Amino acid sequence: MSKVKANDTVRVHYTGKLDNGQVFDSSLERDPLEIKLGEGRLIPGFENGLIDMQVNEKKTVTIPKEEAYGEVQEELFQPIPKENLPQEIAPQVGMGLMAQNPDGSERQLRVAEVNDDHIVVDANHPLAGKDLTFDLQLVEIK
Repeated sequence: MSKVKANDTVRVHYTGKLDNGQVFDSSLERDPLEIKLGEGRLIPGFENGLIDMQVNEKKTVTIPKEEAYGEVQEELFQPIPKENLPQEIAPQVGMGLMAQNPDGSERQLRVAEVNDDHIVVDANHPLAGKDLTFDLQLVEIK
């Protein structure tokens, strides 16, 4: 039986959990994730966990933050004057915002702090600084 190797295209079901067991994402209620390995679209620890798996095999991998979304980077916290926000926005801690980069692409931000005259936004990935656990089930090697 063949095993997953670098640059394969695979279909996999997964459930991602935090250290406390909280599920943050799962494919079980939808189609399996189809991905070509080696393209940099997966966090390194997830991709490495798939290598050598066989079809229908299940396993659990724990991915340290360094192989997931990295450490929280303090330089990605930025103050924004409230006057720069659209008037219809009433910012609250935890609220998600979208910002447009100079190249026209968008990035997701999270409100980390609300003050009288400004807010502080966090551009870190929401899972930065966290070790992750994934239950994997290989569905297909294409």
